[in-house]
Amino acid sequence: MTCLLVVAKAPVAGLAKTRLTPPATPVEAAEIAAASLLDTLDAVFATRGVVPVVALTGDLSAARRSAELAGALARCTVFAQRGEGFAERLATAHADVAERFPGRPVFQIGMDTPQVDPELLGSAAAALESGAEGLLGRAFDGGWWGLGLRDPLLAGVLRSVPMSRADTADRTAAALAGVGVRVRELPVLSDVDTMDDALRVAAEYPSGRFAPAVEGLAVR
Repeated sequence: MTCLLVVAKAPVAGLAKTRLTPPATPVEAAEIAAASLLDTLDAVFATRGVVPVVALTGDLSAARRSAELAGALARCTVFAQRGEGFAERLATAHADVAERFPGRPVFQIGMDTPQVDPELLGSAAAALESGAEGLLGRAFDGGWWGLGLRDPLLAGVLRSVPMSRADTADRTAAALAGVGVRVRELPVLSDVDTMDDALRVAAEYPSGRFAPAVEGLAVR
C-alpha cells in the first residue's frame, strides 16, 4: 500500500501564497491556499488503498479555515517538516515516511495542484506497487507537482537539486537517474504559483473550494 504524502504549509495570511499579492490581499491569498489544500486532501481521501500522510509546516491555529483543516488533518498521519530549505525538507519528509511506514512506496504531492484527482493519484500508486522505481509529474513552469519513489530514501538526492527553477524537473530526473532510478513520466499539470496560474486552474476546475476562492480577483 502506497503512502500518499502531501507536503503542506499552513495557510497563514502574509506567509502563504505571497506571490498572489497583489491583486489578492494577504488574507485572500491565504484563503486560496487553504482551499487548494483542502481540495488536495479531498482527492487524497477519495483515493482507495493508500495511506494519507501530511508533512506540515507553520502555525495551523493561525491559518485560514483552521477548524476545517484540523478536521481534515485528523484523518491523516501528520508530522512536522524538518530541515533548512525546501529541498532538505522534501528529502526529510520522504525519510520520515519511510521510518513510520517501512517498506512502502511514497507518492508525494504539494498543495498547489487542487485539480489533481483520485484517478491520477490512484494510477500513480498502482504503478509504484507494480514495480515502477520512480514517477515524476512535471509542472508547466519547469518544476514538478508529484514525485513517486518505490524506495523513498532515494529522495535524498533532492538535497542537491535547486528548487523553484525552470529546470528543477530536469535536474530532479537527472539526479534520480544518477542513482539508478528509472523514472516514468506522469501528465503535466499547472501548479498555482501566480494569479495567472490560479485563474487558469480555477477555470479548468470549477468544482470544489478553489475556484470560488479565486472568483472575483481577476477584476482588480
